[in-house]
This record gives sequence, structure tokens and C-alpha cells, in this order.
Amino acid sequence: MTRDAKRLSLILLFAPFALWILLLIVLPHIGMVALSLREKVAPRIYEFGFGNYIDFLNEPIYWNTLLRTASMSLLVTALALLIGFPIAYYIAKIAGRRARGALFLMCLIPLWVSDLIRAFGWILLLRQTGVISSLLVWSGMTDEGIEFLYNDAAVIVGLVYTVILFMIVPLVSTLDGMGDDMIEAGYNLGGGHLTVLRRIIIPYAMPGIVAGCIVTFMLTAGSYLTPILLGGKNSSWFTEQIYNQFITRFNWESGAAFGFLLLAFTSITVWLGLRLSGQSLANTVART
Repeated sequence: MTRDAKRLSLILLFAPFALWILLLIVLPHIGMVALSLREKVAPRIYEFGFGNYIDFLNEPIYWNTLLRTASMSLLVTALALLIGFPIAYYIAKIAGRRARGALFLMCLIPLWVSDLIRAFGWILLLRQTGVISSLLVWSGMTDEGIEFLYNDAAVIVGLVYTVILFMIVPLVSTLDGMGDDMIEAGYNLGGGHLTVLRRIIIPYAMPGIVAGCIVTFMLTAGSYLTPILLGGKNSSWFTEQIYNQFITRFNWESGAAFGFLLLAFTSITVWLGLRLSGQSLANTVART
């Protein structure tokens, strides 16, 4: 009876999670793949085929945009890591308990508003008549306003601001478990700051680094509002191509193919990152 009760409790505990995975992730992706393999040969007449994928390969603007999105997503991930690692180390190893809570709160504040509001906040700062440009004119550093929007730099700044919390949290979780005696031992053995960082801190924090990079890369590659609003027509993003196929051209078959290609490409990139870092997904998730 006790064993059956434990088994029933376990089933009831995981049933909502399993249904969530099945209904909101597995089945939609299966439907998307099936839809992408429908090739339109006549009005309301479809055949099984890979025509949507062939069209993607035959159009350079599509796969160039995908490669461009991936490269910029990697750049955003690297910048988020460079900025977020010192912040995470300070929160985990230097700040006191009260300061740690305050710093975490400051990191969480941007998530209290939607992506749309955050993007418009950056627009107010970076546009030609915005806060930064007006301050430059007022200080005499320039005679007229400067347009900081609608370029790759604005997109990168906005995306780093959006995803940096997802880099900090796993890093703090990992670094918090590292004992101070390990760092002290490194200094006692004659290691300098860079040596201790390279030989002790970074290897220990590697699961958190990999977990943060995976999350930030996937979120960045799948972002839509920030690249569109901050980059405009000068910064094409692959999610915009997906949106155009679904909404503008009403070509759901090509849109589904593009969505699956984005998922496959980012998944392969994550797999390569795990291979190069020597980490496994199970070990990374377990440590963070």
C-alpha cells in the first residue's frame, strides 16, 4: 500500500508537468514539422515534399539572415557573459546578505515590465530627440541631435539588457556553492588574480556559464520585438522573416519550415557549445 501510494503521488506530481510539455511543446512542434512538409501545388491542394526547405536554400536573403541572427546572438551572449560574470561573482562571494537581496531585486526590476515597454524605453533614450542626444547637445559636445537608433549597436544593447538576468542567475547559483577556502588555497599556493580566475573560479563556474549561455542564446535568437523596434529596417532578424511568412504572405507552410529551421539551427549551435566546453546538458542543469 505504501509503495502504491508513493507511486500514485509521484504520478500526480508529474502529471501537470508532463501535460504541459506534451500540449504546449511536443504537439505544436510536431504539427509545425508536419505543416512545413506540405507543398502547395494548387489552390487548397497540397502534397508531401521538401519544397519549403528548398525555397529557403535557394534564396540567399533567408539563410544569410539566419546566419546573421546566429552570429549576433552569439555576440550578445558573449557580452552578457562578460558583463554578468563580475556582477554574479560580486553577488555570490562579496556582497552581504542584505546587499545580495537588493542587487537581485535590481536585476529583476526590468522583468516587471514587458518587452514592448523596455524597447520603447530604449527608444526614448536613443532616438535623435531622446535623452542621450539632448544631453550631448546641451553639453556642447555636438551641434545637432544624433540618431542612435536603427542600427546593430542599438539592437545589441537592447538585447543584452533584456537577457543579462538569465545569465546572472545560473552564475550566482553555481558560484554560491564554491567555498572560500578554494580561492584562498589558490592564493596561498602563489597564484595571482588571473591564475585563480582561470584555474579555479572559471572551471568551477563552467556549468553556470554554459547554462546561462544556452538560455541567453536561445532567447536572443528567438527575440522579435527588440530587433524590430530598435533596429528597424537596417537590422534584419530571422524572426521577422518567420513573421512575414505567417502574417504578411499568409504562407504558413514556409513559416513553419522557417520556424523549424531556426529551432534546429539553434539546437545544433547549443550542442556544439556543449561539446566544445566538455559539458553535458544533464550535468549543467543539475549543477545550476
